[in-house]
Amino acid sequence: MAQEDYIAPSILSADFARLGEEVDYVLKAGADIVHFDVMDNHYVPNLTIGPLVCEALRGYGIKAPVDVHLMVKPVDRIVPDFARAGADYITFHPEASEHIDRTLQLIHSEGCKAGLVFNPATPLSYLDYVMDKVDMVLIMSVNPGFGGQKFIPSALQKLRQVRRMIDESGHAIRLEVDGGVKADNMAEVKAAGADTFVSGSGIFGKGRAEDPNRYDSVIRQMREELARGAA
Repeated sequence: MAQEDYIAPSILSADFARLGEEVDYVLKAGADIVHFDVMDNHYVPNLTIGPLVCEALRGYGIKAPVDVHLMVKPVDRIVPDFARAGADYITFHPEASEHIDRTLQLIHSEGCKAGLVFNPATPLSYLDYVMDKVDMVLIMSVNPGFGGQKFIPSALQKLRQVRRMIDESGHAIRLEVDGGVKADNMAEVKAAGADTFVSGSGIFGKGRAEDPNRYDSVIRQMREELARGAA
């Protein structure tokens, strides 16, 4: 079941001193959803942002869907906090949950869409019994923990595998990719089956901070590459 392509800027690479403006600008340039990389300095070796940042962006007036990628362990404790703060999607790593089915149910019970995240070396077998419970599958094309890493090519094969699984399931599941995604490789990633594209430095690393139109050209280029990948 084909879905509309979403461009999801990761605010991990944004200017945090002016975060509301940054998110506003990139959405006006044509991005679709706002991606949160939540790291706990436990499951991954970095510490980033929590629910208060999501709540603050909602208070600022950001109405676009918010896609929260939890790189935390344990997971369940923080799910309700992000749901209350305004998250729309909440995804987590299966290794970080004692009971994957239960965590998926928890996310849904909080009114959010739920998904699983797969690191480069994590097997896809976790999906075997929960395809009817996930709204999104996120394939990491880098090892989680830091922004600005290079795309790992083996992620393309993993995307193709998940695309087949989704198509065979008959469910409307989004296939997201995160890590080293930029305009110059987006066509190839799209051709492998992805429909939701997280990009941090590939978007926020462009242009001058005082120019509100600085993201127009990179988002336009990404759309062109997505069209090429779909051809």
